[in-house]
Amino acid sequence: MKVVILAGGFGTRISEESQFRPKPMVEIGGMPILWHIMKVYSHYGFNDFIICAGYRQHVIKEWFADYFLHTSDVTFDFTKGNEIIVHRKHVEPWKVTIIDTGLNTQTGGRVKRIKDYVGNETFMLTYGDAVGDINVRELLEYHQSHGKIGTVSVYNFSQNKGVLELSSSGDVEAFREKSDQDDDMINIGFMVFEPDLFDYISGDDIIFEKEPMNGLVCDHQLMGYVHKGFWQCMDTLREKEKLERMWESGNAPWKLWHNQ
Repeated sequence: MKVVILAGGFGTRISEESQFRPKPMVEIGGMPILWHIMKVYSHYGFNDFIICAGYRQHVIKEWFADYFLHTSDVTFDFTKGNEIIVHRKHVEPWKVTIIDTGLNTQTGGRVKRIKDYVGNETFMLTYGDAVGDINVRELLEYHQSHGKIGTVSVYNFSQNKGVLELSSSGDVEAFREKSDQDDDMINIGFMVFEPDLFDYISGDDIIFEKEPMNGLVCDHQLMGYVHKGFWQCMDTLREKEKLERMWESGNAPWKLWHNQ
């Protein structure tokens, strides 16, 4: 099953870092947050990734092209015609497809542009700027159990994010901006969709969190999977530093894997 990651935005709220590279390439513990997200999925056996790139997309492509250099010990022997010897080469079990989905394309448009790469099959979708200890295998099983087009992971989080209202059965009844009356149940990404989702996206200028999501709500085709563990976005430098401190202290709840 393919995992689609939105990684094409400008990241203006963390411009201290994103002026030099896409926000998903901002590092936590010496590795891009994009890598951390992929490691979470890989821990559960999902290793086929489609990255929706845009702003400074060449940075993402070049990083993966040189991945073995980032993760291995290397000898550059200039006495033998610039020979490169890779020691203790570490290779992830990943297939990574990086698509330039446009510089100014909105989130919905980016998803629409990778339709042919997903094909006619169920796929996962998430944002490239947040980590959590989401059990994505359990998430998929929940999605398959209800038979609807989409499932979003929801989380009680006290920030001004998009808010979902859930019925007692798990149906999403509203998808809107937060108000003072809300109890902060938000969409945290880590979503699963059927290919019917593409019918709800008309073009590049569509914001995924508006027309497509609201369309699914109106058609009673969106369910919420409640996550009660850890989750943290990286919208600001302060949040980046928080994640960095957690990683360096050895207390990073999203580190579900045991190697590296």
